[in-house]
Amino acid sequence: MSATAGSSSLPPDLTRVETDPLGALEVPQSALYGVQTARALQNFAISGLRPLRPFVVAQVWIKKAAAMVHRHTGRLEAPLADAIVAAADEVLAGRHRDQFVVDPYQAGAGTSHNMNVNEVLANRANELLGAPRGRYVPVHPNDHVNMAQSTNDTIPTNIRLAVLGELPLLAGALEALEEALDDRARAFDHIVKAGRTHLQDAMPIRLGQEFAAYAGSLARARKRLHEAADYLNDLGIGGSAVGTGVTVEPQYPSLMVAALRDITGIHTLREGTDRVQLMQSMGDVAAFSAAMRGVAVDLSKIVSDLRLMVSGPRTGLDEIVLPAVQPGSSIMPGKVNPSIPEMVNQVCYQVIGCDVTVAMAAEHGQLELNVMMPVIAHNVLLSMHILTTAVTTLTTRCVAGIEANPDMCAYWVERSAALATALLPTLGYAAAAELSKRSVREGVLIRDLITREQIVPAAEVEALLDLRRLTEIGMPGSQPAS
Repeated sequence: MSATAGSSSLPPDLTRVETDPLGALEVPQSALYGVQTARALQNFAISGLRPLRPFVVAQVWIKKAAAMVHRHTGRLEAPLADAIVAAADEVLAGRHRDQFVVDPYQAGAGTSHNMNVNEVLANRANELLGAPRGRYVPVHPNDHVNMAQSTNDTIPTNIRLAVLGELPLLAGALEALEEALDDRARAFDHIVKAGRTHLQDAMPIRLGQEFAAYAGSLARARKRLHEAADYLNDLGIGGSAVGTGVTVEPQYPSLMVAALRDITGIHTLREGTDRVQLMQSMGDVAAFSAAMRGVAVDLSKIVSDLRLMVSGPRTGLDEIVLPAVQPGSSIMPGKVNPSIPEMVNQVCYQVIGCDVTVAMAAEHGQLELNVMMPVIAHNVLLSMHILTTAVTTLTTRCVAGIEANPDMCAYWVERSAALATALLPTLGYAAAAELSKRSVREGVLIRDLITREQIVPAAEVEALLDLRRLTEIGMPGSQPAS
């Protein structure tokens, strides 16, 4: 095979004329894409966004696998199949990425994206065979690159592959954050602080217990993410137009799954048992999106807590210190804000919004196909990307460097009106409630009040208000459980 000049070597103002069932249209001579992509550029100048990288890569994986399978079965001549595979490998190596240009908000099902990939691979394959781009001889985008395929089975397969391909990055980022939170939990385990419920005084808790719980929440969210992702291993490739497999060789689906395992390195992929169902429903993708929403909800709660605990330093809680990453004000000198947690909150809100879009789009598929797949793909993959990068940034630029402020933790916990709860077994609810109110009304610590009033014997005060012991299961004043 001979290689001709790449897509960037021709003047951008030259054009060629291509035709499709709607007629003739000028296409930039420098473009590896063709007439159907050019029409999509005219029709869908919506957001100015390009397709996300995983959405391109997964479609190219499918085209490469199909060429390999059809070469194996003899349906596609070896020179043509090899040229398609070589063109696909160039894209997978990072070349020609500027040729994938269809806006995420496009015609239903992703036909324009599918044809964009078909045309780029066909034109590049023809160049590798010594033929000019735009004529589609000997390699045709529909007859050869898209052989035995439809937008309707390749795009659902694409979404599954793209999500599974990106999942290790997201899961790894979450695991690293869990480890950082666990590390801080161990470092802070000796620090007792005021607990708060309803943002009001509650019984003591250790700072380490709070951070360990944060790590535990993320571990459970990550488990739900993997459980939801498992359903995405079922591939409906070979369903063709409506899931029934018309124009598809019987051995094609299983051969495609095997080829995709090898190409992607995703060895958990399975041949779907009901390709009609896998084409009709975006439920598996919606469930994965919902699991990401769960991650975002937990994560946003965690960083909101960090923002509360770092509030101050003079007029807030000031229980922890976050790494200073940038000045916090253009007018107030010395002000340092919790910038990384604030960013993470915003990312989490975006992920939750993306999930709403995915849910609505998944619901709105009719009969044999969900035509809203492009916006589903964009929102799921966008959520994965921004969650991954935000979590990584949170870990490295915030959580790993968090320090405690033991003095302020001790200050607030001693002033908690909820410490009267420790006297419930001794005094009863009504008397303990009155004691709590007196403490607030008179501005006196619970410890000092019961000592001054001799409400309990002096020898019992320290045992009853042993703050560390109050953070463990058991009766106040009793010996700690073994």
